[in-house]
Amino acid sequence: MKWSKGNIIDKLSWSDTIVNREGKERVAKEIAAKIKDGDVLGAGSGSTVYIALLAIAERIKNEDLEIEIIPASQEISMACNQLGIQQITLLDKKPDWTFDGADEVDENNNLIKGRGGAMFKEKLLIRNSSKTYIIIDESKFVTRLGSKFPVPIEVFPTALLYVESEVRKLGASRIELRLAKGKDGPIVTENGNYILDAWFDSIDNTMERQIKEITGVIESGLFIGYDVEIIVS
Repeated sequence: MKWSKGNIIDKLSWSDTIVNREGKERVAKEIAAKIKDGDVLGAGSGSTVYIALLAIAERIKNEDLEIEIIPASQEISMACNQLGIQQITLLDKKPDWTFDGADEVDENNNLIKGRGGAMFKEKLLIRNSSKTYIIIDESKFVTRLGSKFPVPIEVFPTALLYVESEVRKLGASRIELRLAKGKDGPIVTENGNYILDAWFDSIDNTMERQIKEITGVIESGLFIGYDVEIIVS
C-alpha cells in the first residue's frame, strides 16, 4: 500500500537558496538528455544534483523511461521518492554513469567535495562508474586545490583526536570539527561519523592516500586523479 499523497516527503523543497539556478537548469537539461531507457545512474548530493533530478524526472514521465538511481545522500533519496524515481543500491547494480557537483576543481580536474558530508558514498559511486560528469559553475575553478575550501575528512567518532593529531602532521594549518545547524553539537554523517574540515597550504597528489591511511579515517573529500568530465553551468 502506498502512502497517501500530501505527506511530508511530498511537501519537501530544497532547504537553501539555489545559487545560479538558471545556469544549473541549463546543464540539468544536458544531463537529462544523456539518459537512455534502462540506465542506472549514480546521483551525488547537493542542489546541482537536485536540479538535474528534476529534469530527469520530467524525461522519465514524458517518455515513459525505466531509470534507476543510486543516491549518495538522504536528501537525494527523498527527492527520488518525491519525484517517483526508482531507487536501488550498489548491492543491486552498478551505475552506468554518475553525475555530481564539486566545491573546487583545479586545472587537472582534481576535486574537493564534501560540503554536503556525503563524500564516502559519492566516491563509491564514482569508483563504480565508467563515466562521471561533474557539474560546476565558473566560481569552482581554482589554481590551487584547497585555496577556497578545506578538505572534509569523515572520522570514526572515537578516533577524532588521534586523526586530528595525524592530520596536523601532514601539514594542516587549521582543523575544525564541523558543527551542525539546527541541532547542538557536531554534524553526524549518514554513516554515523564526524567530519573534520582541514585547511592545507599545499595539497600534492599523495595527500588523498596519506589521509586515507590514517586509522579512523573513513574517507576524505579529496578526489585526485579520477576520470571525470567537467560540465560548466
